[in-house]
Amino acid sequence: MNPRMNFDQASKGIRMLKDKVAIITGSTSGIGLGIARELAKLGANLVLNGLGDPGEIEAIRSGIERDHGMRAVYDGADMSKADAVRGLIATTVKKFGRLDILVNNAGIQFTAPVDEFPIAKWDAILGINLSAAFHGIAIAVPQMKKQRWGRIINIASTHGLVASTHKAAYVAAKHGLVGLTKVVGLETAGSGVTCNAVCPGWVQTPLVEKQISDMAAQRGISQKQAVEDLLSEKQPSLDFASPEQLGGTVAFLCSPAADQITGTTISVDGAGPRSKPAVIERSARTAKIGAAKDASAR
Repeated sequence: MNPRMNFDQASKGIRMLKDKVAIITGSTSGIGLGIARELAKLGANLVLNGLGDPGEIEAIRSGIERDHGMRAVYDGADMSKADAVRGLIATTVKKFGRLDILVNNAGIQFTAPVDEFPIAKWDAILGINLSAAFHGIAIAVPQMKKQRWGRIINIASTHGLVASTHKAAYVAAKHGLVGLTKVVGLETAGSGVTCNAVCPGWVQTPLVEKQISDMAAQRGISQKQAVEDLLSEKQPSLDFASPEQLGGTVAFLCSPAADQITGTTISVDGAGPRSKPAVIERSARTAKIGAAKDASAR
């Protein structure tokens, strides 16, 4: 990669990440897939990871290769198992000879009051949403330091900055992920490696379409009204972010323009809450909210 190449040049078609190798966990759909496709556009070779139908995953993998002329492989490592996560990093380095970008995106969710929260669900959420990132980073950092270049990007959440009821494990994990980001940023400062967290609000993916439909059915309201109600709670812009926008944010963090951005968070949440729940007045702005197609909240 030409070190003088800037993000503007990359956005005009210069392949800023040519020959770089990127792992994106949880990248067979939604936000992770959006990130993978944006990095592929910039020339990065990819290691995809996540759940799904094998045939559909292969179609995604081969489609990315065909569309962008780079190499994409799939590794089904189980993010709930420490050895599997560490093995994903080691296998990638063995296969490609390097690892340049690690995007920790895999995550799961479960909601219940704290006094009713199942222990198994708590352990699973902390394991996948937080511990998996730790295990991946622990193995990736020495390789990246040896290369004198690396980008670690943790996909946290608005819930890494504020809390919501009934989400004890998710909020704890995402706050922990933000804390981990700060520590790794300090420990890698000056090494050519950066570590940052992206904190999305509501994002258009396939995962929340059912949630919006269920809300509409339960309340006896339209899809449009359900979307408005959902966004008005915590996303003042009253617009969803898109996986492509999240991918663009990650791409920026991989660019020379972001060389001195490390150990911090970038929110992609339409001016969402930073320290306490937002109270948003409904106004004429809500008229622009259409029926949701695919959406997901991080």
